[in-house]
Amino acid sequence: MLKKHLLTILFLAAIAPAIVAQPVSDRNQLEKERQEIQDQLRQIQGMYDKVKGQKKQSLGQLNMLKKKISLQERYMSSINRELKMIDDDIYLSNLEIYRLQKQVDTLKAQYAKTVVYAYKNRSSYDYVNFIFSATSFNDAIRRVAYLKSYRAYREKQVSNILETQQLITKRQQQQLGRKQQKNVALQSQVKEKTVLDVQRREKDAVVTGLKSQEKDLQKQIAIKKKRDRDIQNAIAAIVRREIDAARKEAERKAAEARRNEVAATPNPSTTTGSTSAPAKTVVKKTESYLNLNASDVALNSKFELNKGKLPWPVDNGFVSVHFGKYTIDGTKIVGDNPGVSIATPNIGAPAKAVFDGEVVAVHNYGDGAAVVIRHGKYFTSYSNLSGVSVSKGASVTRGQVIGRTAEAQDGSGGQVDFMLMIENKNVNPETWLRR
Repeated sequence: MLKKHLLTILFLAAIAPAIVAQPVSDRNQLEKERQEIQDQLRQIQGMYDKVKGQKKQSLGQLNMLKKKISLQERYMSSINRELKMIDDDIYLSNLEIYRLQKQVDTLKAQYAKTVVYAYKNRSSYDYVNFIFSATSFNDAIRRVAYLKSYRAYREKQVSNILETQQLITKRQQQQLGRKQQKNVALQSQVKEKTVLDVQRREKDAVVTGLKSQEKDLQKQIAIKKKRDRDIQNAIAAIVRREIDAARKEAERKAAEARRNEVAATPNPSTTTGSTSAPAKTVVKKTESYLNLNASDVALNSKFELNKGKLPWPVDNGFVSVHFGKYTIDGTKIVGDNPGVSIATPNIGAPAKAVFDGEVVAVHNYGDGAAVVIRHGKYFTSYSNLSGVSVSKGASVTRGQVIGRTAEAQDGSGGQVDFMLMIENKNVNPETWLRR
């Protein structure tokens, strides 16, 4: 019986940390996530403070508020997850305290029985008689050992009761701490909910202001659309030129190889035969001529291996307009972004190449500039730059500064427009950039 209860106590002691305390890694991850969100919120709030005093609402203001609301909702979600973890922890803690209390009750009942038995057999004569009534010397030794173990058993019972009571007290204190943490989390939840409501009202006010500026917004979008189209056309022309050059080079090499093959083949009837024309290199429709160049193949492979790992073209900022179709809240305006627009805290922030490559074009379009870099069959463009620090034909490395961000059209701060193309096809840059 003693062995059974000792095993039970040991089992409870072993599983107690797992039952009561939520995994430390989960808590650390939650805290890390919150810290990252708070850092982003501070950065965007700083950007917003610079433009919120403008007389006219801007698309940049709206995008900042939408980003703030998105981050605030994520922060609220982390608080809700914490509350659930605390509630689960308290529930499991209650179960454990209940089990431990039942264990104490059982131990006390067993100890009471041993005390009653000892009281009824408290006479020294009974103990002596128990030993000397043994049938043999070895039996007497066993009886002495039994009496010692019985005494040790009673002492262990007392120890087990005290240890279990201490464990209950410890768990109750931990539970009290978790309840206090819950109260703090609930207060934080109320506070952050108020902040979220304020942000939503601010957003509604900006949307109302933008409704009266649809013509200006359409003009801004049209200007950007033309600029994006010019860059896309320039890249398409570069791709056609590069493909044509690669095709001609491939055909030249194939013709040379054919001539060498013919020259190396003995043919006694050359006087009556005719010389065959060199065969043209045939490229499958699914294969690009840009994959035939050894250096391009190597660069393509390296670029592809970095999908989801490429650095952002600016050190700080957030995506104000995502890739693809979008609508402006409160208006009927629909846009289609061929890349991503990244708002930066300051005008003149360094714009950097996301990968090794060659500058194939530098465009100046009045109030800004754009740089196009080739990475094998992949092309990246960086537009809305106030200055460019590279020239056409230059080789650049990953992270190298190629220019500075210019002011956004609506005056809401710095901005760079980043596009990624696989030959002539635009793809979503966010799937390639580091998360």
